Amino acid sequence: QVQLVESGGGLVQPGGSLRLSCRISGIFWDYSAIGWFRQAPGKEREGISCISNNSRVRNYADAVKGRFTISKSNDNSTVYLQMNRLKPEDAGIYHCAAGSALRPSDWCEHSRSDYVYWGQGTQVTVPS
Repeated sequence: QVQLVESGGGLVQPGGSLRLSCRISGIFWDYSAIGWFRQAPGKEREGISCISNNSRVRNYADAVKGRFTISKSNDNSTVYLQMNRLKPEDAGIYHCAAGSALRPSDWCEHSRSDYVYWGQGTQVTVPS
């Protein structure tokens, strides 16, 4: 069983920064990539960024490229999402998720159906 706990959300003014953390509990080979997804009011949950199990592959949604950076701690226990130059459209609940262990170690995509374990989310608010 893999458990994920997000933290680091909050209220930030446009142009500001936040760093989200996703604490992972579980056996390393019981999951593949770790992804960050955003749920905005009235919209579908969308993939923002992901990092492969071996950390060699990192992907970003077009809307956040150049502003967000995903990384992983050396002991693989925590995945971070550094968010800079935040915009009102970045607001929402950010969930981290662990991908199916059936996927290879260099896999990293934003397909929700491939993620098996989900955290409860952390709220990010960026007023307009």
